[in-house]
Amino acid sequence: MGSKNKLKRFRENETFPNVIQPSRKEVLEGFSLKGNWRKHFNNANPIILELGCGKGEYTIDLARKNPSINYIGIDIKGARFWRGAKTALEENLTNVTFLRTQIELIDLLFSENEIEEIWITFPDPQIKYTRTKHRLTNAEFLKKYHHVLKPGGIVNLKTDSEFMHGYTLGLLHGEGHEILYAHHDIYRNTHAPEEVTSTQTFYEKQYLEKGKPITYIKFRINY
Repeated sequence: MGSKNKLKRFRENETFPNVIQPSRKEVLEGFSLKGNWRKHFNNANPIILELGCGKGEYTIDLARKNPSINYIGIDIKGARFWRGAKTALEENLTNVTFLRTQIELIDLLFSENEIEEIWITFPDPQIKYTRTKHRLTNAEFLKKYHHVLKPGGIVNLKTDSEFMHGYTLGLLHGEGHEILYAHHDIYRNTHAPEEVTSTQTFYEKQYLEKGKPITYIKFRINY
């Protein structure tokens, strides 16, 4: 994407009512929407997050299918989720918001027990050992997710990375978390959850065309 297109998208994001872009300072000093997200959506419906939402396809598709649930797509790259935000406005999807921020700040963006469920879709697996702290399912991130999730809240990990799948399973088993479902190739499993296979990202479709397996884990964090 050219720099002109990026700048144009950044400018448009600033005008979109469904895009929130707090500075790091705002988040660290007390984010105004923390604990107040239901006021933002003007309803008391459950809130589900997509972390690393990219272009926002997953967030948008889930929001279309579940109008009585609020969805927040989180990514640091606003030029990417511009497409999802624009689509939500065009389709009048009032249950969608995009939040431009770093995922590591999640426990400063949401209050304890404020979130119903989390989706992590095709994250960077950060394969190098030195990048372990950046993996979105490492032990520190799980603690942050546990803080913002309601008791019994669910985390979903969908990835094309066998490494990420195996790493997460090993960590979950090792820490005693509850694995509700796991499969290394969900499109070749006749019992895969419909909500997982019926929603696909742009890149996921490309992986499937190449015959690349898509893995999925559904789990509950127990501390």
